[in-house]
Amino acid sequence: MANLKEIRNRIASVSSTMQITSAMKMVSAAKLKKAQDAITAMRPYSQKLTELLQNLSATLEGNTGGAFAEQRPVNKVLIVAITSNRGLCGAFNANVIKQVKNLQDNVYAGKQVEVLAIGKKGNDVLKKLADVVGNQSSLYDALTFENTARIAQDLMDKFTAGEYDKIELVYNHFKNAATQVVLTEQFLPLAPAAAAESNTELDYIFEPSKEEIVLSLIPLSLKTQLYKAVRDSFASEHGARMTAMHKATDNATAMRNQLKLTYNKARQAAITGEILEIVGGAEALNN
Repeated sequence: MANLKEIRNRIASVSSTMQITSAMKMVSAAKLKKAQDAITAMRPYSQKLTELLQNLSATLEGNTGGAFAEQRPVNKVLIVAITSNRGLCGAFNANVIKQVKNLQDNVYAGKQVEVLAIGKKGNDVLKKLADVVGNQSSLYDALTFENTARIAQDLMDKFTAGEYDKIELVYNHFKNAATQVVLTEQFLPLAPAAAAESNTELDYIFEPSKEEIVLSLIPLSLKTQLYKAVRDSFASEHGARMTAMHKATDNATAMRNQLKLTYNKARQAAITGEILEIVGGAEALNN
């Protein structure tokens, strides 16, 4: 009977875990809807802003990006690793950390690489593997454009001051609830604008001048790029957690069913043994 008691305790423990994972799945599903709507609504604006900036830059001669487009020999690199503050989301954080390590050990081998962590989970692991110069995990306490813009402005100031020759973003791109793709995006310097390909010549009158428009759009575009990356990562986190909790609930259900089957078999064996003992005792008394 001690064995039966142990199995009953395991069934109760697995059932409790299953209730927790099921509740977390529903919470993540609710949060995912809001985060998905936010990033879906933001992408057209971000893409149009980038397209406008590229089209204007392509029609100008010379270096139109100012200090933000300055191409320098890459000796010092800053990697902005965007992860989450909470776990239980599968390989969501591990994939970003793995990509940061790949950039540090292979792509920028022999160069001075520093990491800015946005997210507690990434900071906890990367500070043991790389040179982490900052932790902005508090951003998730109030994820707004204004708070993200302050981080972006700090990155722009450090680049223009010559502290870093290149800044890259590493984050999970939200594709759907079950799929997140790790992306590495160049934040600074600005990539050279491609020549505009169009069969029609559009004659616009710009006020103020094209140069002034481009120079005012660049900081806004960079702040929007970082905000979009953080929003992308935020939606991906809830999608990854929902998927992970769904799988955990399914695994707990299968384990509970197997334990119940084992319990019933052990209970039936114990009952059969008791019946045999009673029958054997009765036969012994009759003889």
